[in-house]
Amino acid sequence: MVVGNTWTIRISTITLLLAMVLLSFIIGFSKQKAAQPAMPKFSELSHEDRTRLDQRRAIVAAAAKQRYGTSTLRKTMADLSVLQRLIDDKVFSKSQTYELQSLGTAFGDVLASELPLRWVMVTDEYGTDPTLRFKSTTVQINTLTMISKRIEKDEKVNLSELLRITREQLARLSESDNP
Repeated sequence: MVVGNTWTIRISTITLLLAMVLLSFIIGFSKQKAAQPAMPKFSELSHEDRTRLDQRRAIVAAAAKQRYGTSTLRKTMADLSVLQRLIDDKVFSKSQTYELQSLGTAFGDVLASELPLRWVMVTDEYGTDPTLRFKSTTVQINTLTMISKRIEKDEKVNLSELLRITREQLARLSESDNP
């Protein structure tokens, strides 16, 4: 009778150990899977998205008109000096995040006119926001926060330099895709 109970205990112990190993593997795999950020999902701008971007542009255009008499923003390199001047003159304080992100929208328009970028919506682990997408890749340039984060950290913002760096990085990406 003792021999039968010993085998039953051993089989139960082995079954329990195998179940624990399997469970720890499943838990470890699910944690590893959860730690990896989800691939961003891109979508075209809706009418509402375009309207919100236009509202941001209007804030910057109004500030430029009031301060410097600038009639309009052209969404081209011609805007760069006006945008830089708004930053240098600290027209928006570092606590005015929405307005600083509006500057980022206007700067994004300049980037889109100069580089193979276009405005889209991205949904990722941070939420859904407008961004500039590089060609049909997952590379995105988040100009909404590019300026605001730097100003909020009291860093100097040089838009010409940011444009140059962005151009160089995108050129490197293009080269690595076409060796």
